[in-house]
Amino acid sequence: MAVKAPLPAPAPAYSWTGFYVGGNAGYGWKGDPAVGFAPNDTLTLLSTCGVGNCPPSALFGIGGALGGVQAGYNLQVNPNWLVGFETDFDWSKVDGTGMSDILFSGVPGNLQASENVKWFGTVRARAGYLVTNKLLLYGTGGFAYGRVEESGALNFNATGVSAIGHGFGFNCGAGLGTNCFVGNSTRTVTGYAYGAGAEYALWNNVSLKAEYLYVNLGRGNTMNIVAQNGNGAIPASFTATYSGVAFQLVRGGLNWKF
Repeated sequence: MAVKAPLPAPAPAYSWTGFYVGGNAGYGWKGDPAVGFAPNDTLTLLSTCGVGNCPPSALFGIGGALGGVQAGYNLQVNPNWLVGFETDFDWSKVDGTGMSDILFSGVPGNLQASENVKWFGTVRARAGYLVTNKLLLYGTGGFAYGRVEESGALNFNATGVSAIGHGFGFNCGAGLGTNCFVGNSTRTVTGYAYGAGAEYALWNNVSLKAEYLYVNLGRGNTMNIVAQNGNGAIPASFTATYSGVAFQLVRGGLNWKF
């Protein structure tokens, strides 16, 4: 009698357990930043609000590309569930600029404010469900940190603008009509992040992922926008008050498992 050949052994199931490293790239955006402006001294108060021209807030959106690296560990606790952690670091160009048109002592100008998330990182827990042996859906959340730059300026549409009074002053002579008042701030901030994603095992050690995160880097900031030339008196100034730093992102990446 003919002897049947033995059936081939089934391929071993893919295991998600292990450390991994990888890279990512994506896009981040923040749709509703707001910057309020308030006079800091009697001259700026009387030159704006005193004549019915209080500076309006500047509203704008920020957005831009981002990319970086990640590393983590997965533990597949059974055929359907996985837990782990991940840390990442991304450089970013999530930035934008807003403008507030004003009349300063009857002279037209504008207050400008910008915000730029230079880089950020997270340390997050992950928990996921294996739809198939190679397709993972997960939720994630944890700690976030980042570097934020903010800047402001008062620009006049004419040159040779100056004023002095009540012990304060400014002088925007030739060449200072733009950036007559300036201010800058750079700070490292902390907060939290959460989101969800999907990851698919392409080969034994390589997986492809896509995820969404909401990143909140804490409350807003205040910054002085000060006259570069005080016209012989204390330089006049405004306070710019920024809303909190929070943005959303989508990104894709590749992971290599040890």
